[in-house]
Amino acid sequence: MAKRETAVLAGGCFWGVEDLLRQLPGVVDTEVGYAGGAEAEHARYEFVKTGRTGHAEAIRVDFDPEVLPYEDLLDAFFRMHDPTTLNQQGNDIGTQYRSAIFYADEAQRETAERVKARVQASGKWPRPVVTQIVPMAPFYPAESYHQDYLEKNPGGYTCHYWRD
Repeated sequence: MAKRETAVLAGGCFWGVEDLLRQLPGVVDTEVGYAGGAEAEHARYEFVKTGRTGHAEAIRVDFDPEVLPYEDLLDAFFRMHDPTTLNQQGNDIGTQYRSAIFYADEAQRETAERVKARVQASGKWPRPVVTQIVPMAPFYPAESYHQDYLEKNPGGYTCHYWRD
């Protein structure tokens, strides 16, 4: 049985982030949902979309670290969205579309800080990287119609793509 670790990432609309993450060798499973807010009863799209719940659209990623080390997963995460736009990705604006890494332990926090610093120092982005690095928050799965959305709806909305 493959070893599994879990990461929770937020980088804008969860449809596009999930679609790109699932392409990575070593990703075992993905689930879109909400993280970072205080109230479980408001972890539903009808509330999160208002931007007033504190939740971010997020993706829980189960991965095999022997195939996809956490650092490589984060490198990919920083390539699929613009980490310099505060509370925005593409046409999506609001705190629910913020860039965030929710770390599970001190090792993940240290790795996230190192990768973020490397991305900032790379000169690839003309503005500061604003990605939050915060402790793992409760993760609430999104409604079923959001799960695997771009697989079910090819050509559906996304503002995510691989940036080289």
